[in-house]
Amino acid sequence: MFLDIFSEMQRAQRWTSASEAIVIRNALEQAKIADDLGYNCWWSVEHHGAGEFSLSSTPEMFNVALAMSTNRLRIGHSGVLTPFQINHPIRVAERAAFVDVLSDGRLEMGLARSSVCEWDTFGVPKEDTQPQFDELTRMLPKMWSDESFSWESNVISVPSVSIVPKPVQKFPRIWCMGMSEEGARTAGRLGVGFIGTTVMEPVAKTLKLMKVFAEGGQRREEEVAAPNDGFGLFTFVHCAASRQAAIDSRAAEAAMWYVNAAPGVLKFPRDRLLAAIRSEAIPGGQSWRQASVEGEADPACDPNDPHPVIRQLNRQYLGMAIDPEEAYEAITHVDSVIIGDAEACYDKILKFKEAGVERLLCLQQFGQLSHEQVCSSIRRVGEEILPYITTAEASPQRYPNRGL
Repeated sequence: MFLDIFSEMQRAQRWTSASEAIVIRNALEQAKIADDLGYNCWWSVEHHGAGEFSLSSTPEMFNVALAMSTNRLRIGHSGVLTPFQINHPIRVAERAAFVDVLSDGRLEMGLARSSVCEWDTFGVPKEDTQPQFDELTRMLPKMWSDESFSWESNVISVPSVSIVPKPVQKFPRIWCMGMSEEGARTAGRLGVGFIGTTVMEPVAKTLKLMKVFAEGGQRREEEVAAPNDGFGLFTFVHCAASRQAAIDSRAAEAAMWYVNAAPGVLKFPRDRLLAAIRSEAIPGGQSWRQASVEGEADPACDPNDPHPVIRQLNRQYLGMAIDPEEAYEAITHVDSVIIGDAEACYDKILKFKEAGVERLLCLQQFGQLSHEQVCSSIRRVGEEILPYITTAEASPQRYPNRGL
């Protein structure tokens, strides 16, 4: 299994232009540390109008800086927003190839339909998003390889044009960034890899995506130029020096800040996300993120909810004080959230590897965690966990440094 890093570039407090610059520069420093320690890939999201939730509005620019500042770390775009009103296919192919050239063939190409907030911002009809996503996955390999490219379909028409530069890799791997079973099934059908998310959902639930992805692959379209069978998941990771240090870091609350902030920024109903955390089915099989917030009010926010994680989430959402140890204890029972000392983190990461996850995208910079805390976690995972997890052989069932 590969350990990657997933980056939102966020800051859990009001920021100024000066603090924006600090967050961006810190991210580059964190990536350099990851490069030195042997992490596999750095993934940068694309969000627009997300405020403190994500400064990563032009990841292709950051990826250029990353290409010029690192030596072996692969460079993931997670992902390019595929509606043509946001990113035209030709521009997508050109920018991606340019990054691949500057990085000497290290690009990983993630694609995303985006969500309600971006659809509203750019005036994208929801019904156009899936056909345009599908079409772009078919177009990219030809745009990267054909000397003269043209395309004619009921989705888009492109007259004959020379698209340059061409990537160093013949075909950079294409990934679908998604959350729903339908997204995983579509990725399998289109012959691209799939990277899903946990966001405090149980591992068993998220691993259903793996099964659905494989089912989609059995109905793969013909003539897929560059098939990718890879499967990965994104989750929160913070590795501290000890259990007490993990509590004191307030990383559990930082993860809860992310969960509480996401609905307002990305414009989806908070109750859908809470239902996913409870492992309840969402009507229509939608991803909680693709539901529209319009006409749906959040339910009563119960600070005494019987579910321990949702109880803490609701208290934070209401502005109530949270006990750091209580928040940490609630999170420890969520097997997909990796917060603790190296032993606790190893045990949870091992569960993903044993389930067959190829890539674990570790979100380590989230909420109010300081740059120093983030760098410390990146180093600790890289030095104390990564060597035992990324080996092709079976990893030890018990943390090798247990008791040291």
